[in-house]
Amino acid sequence: MVCGGFVCTKNALCALNILYVLVSLLLIGVAAWGKWFGLVSSIRVVAVVISVGIFLFLVAFVGLCGALKHHQVLLFFYMIILFAVFVLQFSVSCACLALNKDQQNHLLEAGWNNSEATQKDVEKTLDCCGFSHVNYNGSCAASCFKQSPPSCVTCSDLIQQYAGQVLRFVGGIGLFFSFTEILGVWLTHRYRNTKDPRSNPGAFL
Repeated sequence: MVCGGFVCTKNALCALNILYVLVSLLLIGVAAWGKWFGLVSSIRVVAVVISVGIFLFLVAFVGLCGALKHHQVLLFFYMIILFAVFVLQFSVSCACLALNKDQQNHLLEAGWNNSEATQKDVEKTLDCCGFSHVNYNGSCAASCFKQSPPSCVTCSDLIQQYAGQVLRFVGGIGLFFSFTEILGVWLTHRYRNTKDPRSNPGAFL
């Protein structure tokens, strides 16, 4: 059986979906681990990561079941969902790679003001206080704020040192997985239109 036939396409599609299952379990495990050990205190962040992991797991499960059973309906919905995810992920990845410094600062400040739990996590992890200025009359979770006298740098100074690298890394990873998704769409379309050689040659699949 040459590669590109029924068996080869089926095995490639199964392998791709097993990869997605492993990635989804990794996302769920990392989020739960971070919350359990107190590395992330924001319930919203943990919930978003776990939700993405569960969604990816369900999509991969549908694709795996469809591939194993050569189920036309499951494969059709899997192909549509995967293509929609590809469009969204490709757009977000390109946006991450195209952001300039001013846009990065605006995005970081918006995210900073959106959640107090995230502010405390960043202050504690990076040992900084405030986004653009330090308010010594307020409160801060950083250890530098508890010194006498307190001497802290702003979190924006530290975040901006790594923001560009992180966005490029996230954008690159997103592009990589977006191309695996379009590969999955192509494999699914090819697999749906390939007859199972073990079935009745006169049957419509």
